[in-house]
Amino acid sequence: MDFYEVIRKRRSFRGYFPGKQVPEDALGRIAEAVRLAPTACNRQPCRLLIIRREELRKKIAAAVPFAWLAEAPVLAVMAGNADEAWHRFEGNSAVDIDASIMMEHLVLAAAAEGLGTCWVCAFDRRKLDAILGLEAPWSSIALTPLGYARENACRPLTRKELSDLIQVID
Repeated sequence: MDFYEVIRKRRSFRGYFPGKQVPEDALGRIAEAVRLAPTACNRQPCRLLIIRREELRKKIAAAVPFAWLAEAPVLAVMAGNADEAWHRFEGNSAVDIDASIMMEHLVLAAAAEGLGTCWVCAFDRRKLDAILGLEAPWSSIALTPLGYARENACRPLTRKELSDLIQVID
């Protein structure tokens, strides 16, 4: 699939076919796309947790305000370590930026594989960290369901005009 076609196809799906498993080879290619993502100073301060165990997926879905997460056969959680990340000159960690780049590689690779995702950051990190057994300095940053999406499980696509988003300064 052409790169720009992948970008056009990538949507946030909120419904999945629970019984339809994600092929191992697709998971491997997606994981490799995450590994290849650029991070500040190439520190790679993140870890991708691929969760297939049903009881853990249900526990996560119960702690996050979106029941449809439990439908997906895989949940992918991006965890980051702020201590390992590069820090901006004012001292702030770039871990959220690095994790975001890695998650974007994940969702685009998933779209190229014909799989659906929905980037989720609306959760209580302390709750999710406890469920996953993550301890400081590690913490969950984002998660996504990963699976074959129901076609009617996404909102209508609306986008601002290019002129509202882009400013060229000569």
